[in-house]
Amino acid sequence: MEDDYDSEFRYSSRPLGALQGMDTSGRVIYVGTFSKVLFPALRIGYVIVPRALVTTFTRIREAIDIFPPTLNQLVLTDFLTEGHFARHVRRMRTTYQARRDAMVAAIRAHASDVLSVRKADAGLHLAAFLPEGVDDAEVVREGERRGIAATALSSCYAGPTPRSGLILGFGGTEEARMDGAMQELGRTIRTVAARR
Repeated sequence: MEDDYDSEFRYSSRPLGALQGMDTSGRVIYVGTFSKVLFPALRIGYVIVPRALVTTFTRIREAIDIFPPTLNQLVLTDFLTEGHFARHVRRMRTTYQARRDAMVAAIRAHASDVLSVRKADAGLHLAAFLPEGVDDAEVVREGERRGIAATALSSCYAGPTPRSGLILGFGGTEEARMDGAMQELGRTIRTVAARR
């Protein structure tokens, strides 16, 4: 199963090819959505299945919902075939890269002593690590009180030794707001670290 919801947003190289496109044995089921790349309320996703599973998936789809949003699908089809989607993706890639770059620069300027960014080459979020011993869940709670939204990286680990860090979204924040937000995040982390 390949879930490829934001592959269009790569900033340091061309988008990677999908595994499904390289699959010669009919083993990859590829799922995607237009919710991230266009807008969440559209609620249109898609599944590309091996030829041998088309009938099975069609029956399942019909059993789940026999009235898909046909009008939305027709409008989306025109949007795709007329080239508007490709132009939109190029424009948004430029916008999101500028926002990512602004966030990384603001972290370096205001929080590099308490936050270390690793590769941020794709997507709409980046992962940043906290100093040893700083509880990321506590940073998230304190950040919420100060108007900063983040996700604790430790909540994404399946293993017994999670690394403390933050997942920071940049897609919905304008570049002009990044500097102040990262200043506040740096202060938040330092406050939590001082409690140790």
